[in-house]
Amino acid sequence: MAPQLQLHAVAFISPQNHPILIRLFSSRKQDDLKYHYIAHTSLDIIDERTGPTSKSNECYLGLLYALEDVAVYGYITPLKVKIVLSLGLTDSVVRDADVTMIFRALHMAYFQSLANPFLRLDAPYDTASDHSALLVQGGRRWRGFRQRVDDVGRAIGANIPDSEDED
Repeated sequence: MAPQLQLHAVAFISPQNHPILIRLFSSRKQDDLKYHYIAHTSLDIIDERTGPTSKSNECYLGLLYALEDVAVYGYITPLKVKIVLSLGLTDSVVRDADVTMIFRALHMAYFQSLANPFLRLDAPYDTASDHSALLVQGGRRWRGFRQRVDDVGRAIGANIPDSEDED
C-alpha cells in the first residue's frame, strides 16, 4: 500500500507570478506566511527549469526543494499557470506518479473553474491573460474553485480546516 501523503499547502500562481490561490491545509494560523514564502521562493526554481534554455516541455517539474519539514513540488500548465504543492517530509518514498496524479487533479479543478461562463462577467477585458484580476473581482465566484481544491485535499487525506471565507 502506498504511503499516506501529508498535504500542507497548494498554491496557484498566474503566468505573471501573481498568486491566484494559496490554500493551507493546516489549522495553525502562523503557517500562513511560511507557505506564502514557499510559493514565492519556488518561482525562481520554476523559472530556472522552464527558462529559454530548457528543452523539456514536461508539465511536471518534480521536487523543487526541501525546507525544514516540507518537500515542495512544482507543475506548470500549458498556459503557464504554476501549481506549487507542499507535502510533509516523511521517511517513506514519495512516488512521482502519486504527485503527478495530484497535480493533474488540481489542474483539472482550475480548468473547470475557468470554464465557468459566468466567471468573467465583472472582469475588464484587458485581464484575459491574468487570472488574478478575476480572483479579486469575482471572489465569491471562485468559491467553487476553493471547494474543488479542498475535494482534492480530502481525496489525499488532508485535514480541511473550517472555512473562514476569505471573500
